[in-house]
Amino acid sequence: MFKSKQLFSNQGVGRYFTNTVWLLAEKGLRIIDAFFIGIWIARYLGPDDFGVFSYAESFVYLFAAFAALGLDQIVVRELVKDSSKRDVLLGTTFVLRLIGFVVMFAGIVFVTRLLDNTEIKNTMVMVIALTIFFQSIRGVDFYFQSKVLSKYTVISNVIAVGVLSIVKVILILSEAPLIYFAYALVLEWIIISLGYIISYIHHKQSFLKWRFKWSVAKSLLKKSWFLIIGSVAAALYMKIDQVMIDEILDERSVGLYSVAVKLTSIWIFVTVAITQSVFPSLVSTRKKDRSLFLKRLQQLYDVLIKIAVVVSILYTIFASYFVPLLFGEEYTESSHILVLYIWSIVFVFLSNASWGFYLNENLEKFSSIRLVIGAIVNISLNIFFIEWYGLVGAAYATLISYAISGYFVNALFTKTRINFYLQTRAFLNIFKLNTWIHPL
Repeated sequence: MFKSKQLFSNQGVGRYFTNTVWLLAEKGLRIIDAFFIGIWIARYLGPDDFGVFSYAESFVYLFAAFAALGLDQIVVRELVKDSSKRDVLLGTTFVLRLIGFVVMFAGIVFVTRLLDNTEIKNTMVMVIALTIFFQSIRGVDFYFQSKVLSKYTVISNVIAVGVLSIVKVILILSEAPLIYFAYALVLEWIIISLGYIISYIHHKQSFLKWRFKWSVAKSLLKKSWFLIIGSVAAALYMKIDQVMIDEILDERSVGLYSVAVKLTSIWIFVTVAITQSVFPSLVSTRKKDRSLFLKRLQQLYDVLIKIAVVVSILYTIFASYFVPLLFGEEYTESSHILVLYIWSIVFVFLSNASWGFYLNENLEKFSSIRLVIGAIVNISLNIFFIEWYGLVGAAYATLISYAISGYFVNALFTKTRINFYLQTRAFLNIFKLNTWIHPL
């Protein structure tokens, strides 16, 4: 896929190709874990308990977006532009994310007291929320991304996934209670954090040099506050459906719906790996030549949309066969949801790749606006569609809102219209044979 010397040519084919391979290797392992261990967990827990587990994960995800403060790609971009500010950028990011965690956790405690949840639901939420604390160290990951050296953090993630796969198997075989699977998520992030620390030190860097600087904090927050709004909005329209299904229907329905979500989400790992690896290249290209930057972005859209369409077609054809086979007859209804839900990745792939456009064109505000629109559409549609059409209605709401926020909204604004044209051309290129033979 990435044999071309175009998309990765700015700083050498080798570095970007190797970086992408490392990232894809990690995502591939996560896909394997999600397919085999994830399916086994779903079968072991059954729709009801799996629904509680998925609800707790989704609930925390809604708040986690705020704790991240929209800093991820902002910090990567700043490190690429001026690596001499590394220690103050990473130190400031670390402190800001710790503060974000404290505020997030307080918010979770407050909201859970307002909801009529069972004790096990609230306990699951609180335990899973602890994973966000350990993610405060993710500044290390941003540093390696900016250097196109993701293999260091990938190794940490691979070890964590491997260890946790063994732990999950032990939990299933020992018939462990539901709460232990929440503890396993926390353990995963403890291992990842330790791996980040070891990798950073191994790369001859020192945490003792990290410094918090208020002026830098204000600068980062000024640049990211629209991204914070956008991240919260994105979390809402990605996860609010599972929370709303629990409130409107029941836990079992969440479990059935979550199977479709998880089988779809494993493919998002692919777009994350590719876009993360290409992002530094896009930053460098944009500084030198905007027309070349847009050409590279077009190539990225072309590749991602083809992957999404092929996967969606295969799921549509075979979902009714492999869902009951893998998860058991209890989850048969999930196949009908999956056939609709899977097509949302077409727009998710385009949306994820769009961050390269928005950040490099300094259009963070527009990116957040589209996500807010998507969240409003998703919540509004879910209120009615879940009542009228049940779980299929939630899938329709997701597909429509993703299409609007990831694609159609770009046509509304003059400054983002060129991105709409690039994405539209990617759709049209699906029907051009030469773009399949020579995608880059």
